[in-house]
Amino acid sequence: MKDLSTTYLGIPIKNPVVIGSSGLASSIGGIKKLADAGAAAIVLKSVFEEEIVAEADVTVAKQLGADENNLEFFDYYDYQVKNDVLENYVSLISEAKEAVDVPIIASINCSSYSEWVSYAKRIQSAGADGLELNIFKLPYGTKHSSEELEKIYFDIAKKVKEHITIPVGLKIAPYFTNLGNIIHRLSHSGVEGLILFNRFTSIDFDIENDQVITGNVYSASNEFTMPLRWISVMANNVGCDLIASTGVHDYRTLVKMLMAGASCTEVVSAVYKEGVEVIGWMLKELESWMERRGYQSLGDFKGKLSQGNSDHPEVFERVQFMRYFSDHKPVK
Repeated sequence: MKDLSTTYLGIPIKNPVVIGSSGLASSIGGIKKLADAGAAAIVLKSVFEEEIVAEADVTVAKQLGADENNLEFFDYYDYQVKNDVLENYVSLISEAKEAVDVPIIASINCSSYSEWVSYAKRIQSAGADGLELNIFKLPYGTKHSSEELEKIYFDIAKKVKEHITIPVGLKIAPYFTNLGNIIHRLSHSGVEGLILFNRFTSIDFDIENDQVITGNVYSASNEFTMPLRWISVMANNVGCDLIASTGVHDYRTLVKMLMAGASCTEVVSAVYKEGVEVIGWMLKELESWMERRGYQSLGDFKGKLSQGNSDHPEVFERVQFMRYFSDHKPVK
């Protein structure tokens, strides 16, 4: 047996396969299946700030009636709706902790820190081993500078870390003006991990019915290249765990992320596509690969191919297809 132990947000885990936040972990039955299949830690389905606010608005509007000008009445219903949603989530955390023996990580999808500080306290009290803050502000507006948008991430992390003691991770996107600088600074902001990168709902067009539809829901196996590059580049320049996310569909990509310097990987789409059995397959193949290469533990090769350990660090910064297109003749 090989030593597959590593960390997630600084939390010791038995292997590098963590289930990312999704509907896979929205019920106790699903959580048990994931743990039994070998998942080292499970991130619960996110509580979405947008959904809670929208639900509260609709419910409050229905309940107010003649009391629409009564602010005290409004505040009561607004609080009650949000509290009910949180209570359900807190119950899921508590039940999950009793049902499985792997770390249970809560997840909040947020765009502000308004009420999430108190929510984070409740989540910690429920027994969550850690908290993943899924943060993204689509930079489509013209009124806010990049500095203003970046500040949101630091404000949320700071406020939450001031009020809870469990490890906190930030799941971020690559859409920053200076991504390396942001990753470095966030890694030293007090959080215990950065998850690179978030994958978002995309849009597509139905050109026969003139409608906007949802694009591909699941990641493809070739989407790993973005997190692979940035984990490789930043592995020796951060103050917390780096966790790979998006495009991890087999053991080969799992190995690549570890060799880049990731502590572990989050897996979602592969489980949706192949079933929970894919977790065991990935771990079995990882051990077989380690046996072939003579490695006894993940530490023997973690970060081996990172930029900081490379004899040719410039290749990690090359972004143009110089050699490829110069060596290939055009199609006639």
